[in-house]
Amino acid sequence: MSKTNAGRFFEDYAVGDVIVHAVPRTISGGERALYHALYPARGALHSSDEFARACGLAASPLDDLITFHTVFGKTVPDVSLNAVANLGYAEGRWLAPVWVGDTLTSTSEVIGVKQNSNGKSGVVWVRTTGTNQHGVPVLEYVRWVMVKRRSEGAAPEAVIPELRAVVDPADLVIPEGLDFSRYDFTSAGEPHRWGDYAVGEVIDHVDGVTIEEAEHMLATRLWQNTAKVHFDATNRADGKRLIYGGHVISLARALSFNGLANAQMIVALNGGAHANPCFAGDTVRAWTEVLDKAETSAAGVGAIRLRLVATKGAAGALRGNDGKYLPEVLLDLDYWALMPL
Repeated sequence: MSKTNAGRFFEDYAVGDVIVHAVPRTISGGERALYHALYPARGALHSSDEFARACGLAASPLDDLITFHTVFGKTVPDVSLNAVANLGYAEGRWLAPVWVGDTLTSTSEVIGVKQNSNGKSGVVWVRTTGTNQHGVPVLEYVRWVMVKRRSEGAAPEAVIPELRAVVDPADLVIPEGLDFSRYDFTSAGEPHRWGDYAVGEVIDHVDGVTIEEAEHMLATRLWQNTAKVHFDATNRADGKRLIYGGHVISLARALSFNGLANAQMIVALNGGAHANPCFAGDTVRAWTEVLDKAETSAAGVGAIRLRLVATKGAAGALRGNDGKYLPEVLLDLDYWALMPL
């Protein structure tokens, strides 16, 4: 009997399956230091305990995407080890801050399956929940993945879940105590507040980062992401290692500081698509479109809905005349963030 794990294939998933993912992860300040070394992340709330305390929190919470990467990484051996591609996200919500010393675990429920017409792969939808050591959920999201079949065979009945296009602002979870009424704009790095942004506005974040193979590999290992396409150059016909999509998300989010320094916390992930593959040597730039705004019940806190686009091309360019993503577009991410009014 084999002791090794070849990972699940498409035919190994059935709607209703619940997968408890292995290897809990206790988060230390080391993850934060490495995150800030890998990405040009400068958000004040995630950098300074004193700034966070002035905003009503006990200390600086860990970056929201550290939570995402950690919870996501737990799922890879069971969900996407044999993935062809990670296709998209929906209905994501950050439910509670994560602090240094917290231990995170992940659980996923299979909520949809659909075999592709070629009979060699299929799409699997899962709803994943990340939980801390107290049993408190800290993050939930849906993602769908194209997964290889082990062998060709009969297609299961297709089940495609109905997913909300946008998380309702009323369902956003505001961290307890968060208060931006005494917000220090000088320390944050920019004067722009919620009222300064208009729906439809496009912001070119100006800066770019050329992706290095070594940094991508370090990041992928840091989050214990074992997907073969990120490590094994023989796994693709072109002999290239695919850059982890979360690496692109974090780069683009960090680049968005220039123009959105006060979009301090991500609280929801409405949708997202890895539009085209990214490889070492690509130079990633970012731009943002303001999609919506909403007030919240927290003192001085507004919610802003943003489309964050990572691209190798020009700001504002997203789709061609055929409606498809332009080949230079790498990421199209729709999220809610919290910002001082």
